[in-house]
Amino acid sequence: MIDSFSICPFGGTIISCGLLECVARELEKDLQGSADSLPVEKRLSIFDKIFAAYHEARSSIRSDLVSAGNAESVKDDLSGLDKAVSAVLGQRTIERNQLLVKIAKSKLVRRHDEKNEKVTKPEELVRLYDLLLQNIADLSDLVSSGRDRRQEEVTFAEECSLKSLAFRGERCFYLAKSYSLAGKRAEAYVLYCHARSLIEDAIQKFHTANISDPKLIEELKTLIEECRANSCIEHATGIIEEVKAPENLSKKISNMSLTGAEKKSAKYLLQSLNNYESAVGDSNIKTAPHIEAFPPAFQAIPRNPIVLDIAFNFIDFPSLENRMKKDRKGFISRLWG
Repeated sequence: MIDSFSICPFGGTIISCGLLECVARELEKDLQGSADSLPVEKRLSIFDKIFAAYHEARSSIRSDLVSAGNAESVKDDLSGLDKAVSAVLGQRTIERNQLLVKIAKSKLVRRHDEKNEKVTKPEELVRLYDLLLQNIADLSDLVSSGRDRRQEEVTFAEECSLKSLAFRGERCFYLAKSYSLAGKRAEAYVLYCHARSLIEDAIQKFHTANISDPKLIEELKTLIEECRANSCIEHATGIIEEVKAPENLSKKISNMSLTGAEKKSAKYLLQSLNNYESAVGDSNIKTAPHIEAFPPAFQAIPRNPIVLDIAFNFIDFPSLENRMKKDRKGFISRLWG
């Protein structure tokens, strides 16, 4: 495992890296010495301080690497030091993400308590394992880079590949859980079987490579049993649902009406104040709340009076001919009428 710094010919880099290394080591001792007694928030804050120390050390190394010029020996030493710091930073990132996975697993099966604590969904664990797989791949690429690889680097890269296989199996397990919660029995069954195959392959390769990680291997063995149990449950549930499907379909068809009978009108809140029934409905069932009818029905409202002239057709108006202007006719017009 790569967790030590190389000797750097630059005095400033040696001092700064040494001081930052001491700070990081002390924080790691606090983190590992009382890992179970420290609260989660405290452990995460310690990880943040460790990351800050290593990032500052790497920044100092890279600034000296830029100003090293054409000195090949100095550049090689600084590159090796930068690689070592990056490797340690990658390892601590994986440890922090594993802590987040542990926290998420503890909340996966926990029920809602009085504080309404959020319960972890399987999809969140799938995303965390995606991050772990990416971290493992980056660390493996970093260790595998370089011209002259030492034996410990080869061993560490092999260990990274085995951990990646184990994380793939765990990711597949929680992906199967998410499909199971969605009611997709066939997909969940196949994923559980695939997760079991990946985990068994990982355990076999751990034994073949003589890599001792008792905690991880014990966790993988427990996960194999869970995969086997869950795959049997999904298989049985899928068969039951398939057998009951025609029966449920016939019940739904028998409840259908071809006469177009009206449904029973639901009582609203103001109409059933004396009954202890929820007007909002059950949160697990998608039904409309029966608080008040919306949109409201049309109602008659008072308006200003409208005057209609209904006597117009019955009025006998007087003659106005005597008041009309008469045309005067000439002599010729009077002769000819």
